[in-house]
Amino acid sequence: MKILAFDTTAATATAAITENGKLIAQTVLNTPNTHSVSLLPMIDFLLGSSDLSVDDIDLIATVTGPGSFTGVRIGVATAKGLAMSRAVPCMGVSAPEALAYNLYDVKSGIICPVMDARRGQLYNALFRKNGDVFERLTDDRVVTAEELASELVKYKNESVYLPGDGAGVAVKVISGDNICLCGELTAYHSAYSAARVAYEKYIKMTAAEIKDLTAEKLSPVYLRPCQAERERLERLKAENNNR
Repeated sequence: MKILAFDTTAATATAAITENGKLIAQTVLNTPNTHSVSLLPMIDFLLGSSDLSVDDIDLIATVTGPGSFTGVRIGVATAKGLAMSRAVPCMGVSAPEALAYNLYDVKSGIICPVMDARRGQLYNALFRKNGDVFERLTDDRVVTAEELASELVKYKNESVYLPGDGAGVAVKVISGDNICLCGELTAYHSAYSAARVAYEKYIKMTAAEIKDLTAEKLSPVYLRPCQAERERLERLKAENNNR
């Protein structure tokens, strides 16, 4: 089973092709280029270098958020376009869950992905790693570093790993001998990790669930209003207060 996966939810743009969970090829770009410029050429390069076409792909997986609003939309729109053109199933993957899979080789502990959501907030979820199993402990959410620090106290007897570009924000508040900062490579978003998540979910699905993996049902996950919506709500609040 071949999966084409990509992630454009953060500053890093990344795409990968896997077969039965094993990596065939991956590209990662940390450049100022907008993902709308970078993503399709990356996908074309991967397919061409692997002597494949979209027709050879069994599943398209894109990280649907949370993350950059523009980046999320680019990834979802690209997945929809590719899936619709070839009637390929497509699946959305959680950004924190994909980040957690960057630490697939960790044997045990709490995986605490932290994405910088700006405005003093983090996109986050908690997972417990036990052997090859990831147990989700929370939904994807928006939290402050202070809120997360308070929650992590109850895991003081376990190692807590912080992958993601929000680690620098988190460690200003979160501390302890059990807090493990991750290396640079695990801080970047990885399409290979997203493909691993998608593969493990796919092979456990029923035929009916697989049938529902359509481009029409793929949707972005934002968790909070975009800047334009926030500004509109703030204007309405100010207008109501002035009445």
